[in-house]
Amino acid sequence: MAGGVATGTGNRVRLGIAIMLLGMLMFSLNDAMGKWLVATYSVGQVLLIRSLFALLILIPFIWRLGLPRLFGVDRPRIQGLRVAFATAEVFCFYWAVQYLPLANVMTYWLAAPILTAALAPILLREKVGLWQWAAIAVGFVGVLIALSPSVSLYLWPTVVAMIGMTCFTFMMITGRSLRGTPDVALVFWQNAGAGVAGLVLSFFSWTQPTGPDFVLLGLLGIVAMTAHVCVTRALKLADAAIIAPFQYSLLPFAIIWGWLFFRDVPPPSMLLGGVIIFAAGFFLFVIDQRSKKAS
Repeated sequence: MAGGVATGTGNRVRLGIAIMLLGMLMFSLNDAMGKWLVATYSVGQVLLIRSLFALLILIPFIWRLGLPRLFGVDRPRIQGLRVAFATAEVFCFYWAVQYLPLANVMTYWLAAPILTAALAPILLREKVGLWQWAAIAVGFVGVLIALSPSVSLYLWPTVVAMIGMTCFTFMMITGRSLRGTPDVALVFWQNAGAGVAGLVLSFFSWTQPTGPDFVLLGLLGIVAMTAHVCVTRALKLADAAIIAPFQYSLLPFAIIWGWLFFRDVPPPSMLLGGVIIFAAGFFLFVIDQRSKKAS
């Protein structure tokens, strides 16, 4: 009997890992499609159509949640801040990938957990130990190494990318303060905010999409929602300690799509910086999980 339980648990873990990797693949495809589309259409237009299709996908989940829980959010000011950070983050991402290789931008975004850990003692009053500070310092060294070629060649796109990563960090921090809010509500308001921003920005620049491109713009939202569903499901099948490190598979996926679709070849310094960021982020995650078990 015990062997059967262990086998069943092992199958759930393997399935969770597979679904998490699928979610990361979907996120990387979403990013690659976005980079392709912003070469022709404005960032605002991409945000608008992407958000509309994403909200359509959310309708069944909103129906199950119920409108009172969707609109009766707690801590509305924090909710508003999270929406603002999420909107600025996705805008900066799509703007930056117009000029920078996909892998470069993704490397900067993967530094967000390190910046989150650095800000946690100040904004969340969380304790950070000596080993965590050491990992944070190493992670920032990785960011500086990854930045070195981009700053010299693409100053403003790199600055915008770093602003976007910072907004993503604050989106994560405000999200920690909203643990009682259902995931569907968080995703809905996040997409609604991006849609409103896209609508406003589209008034200044609009290019009539061709049939195939309109399908791609719609798929952008569908793929993003699929990725969110995969990650949520994976975390229900297996512990976060096992699943979460697989988020770093975004970087090799970004390198592959960048080379296949755009012929981008990351410089050695960016790859070295990415490896250091991965190592520091993974170490921070391990420490966090051990401290939770100890408590």
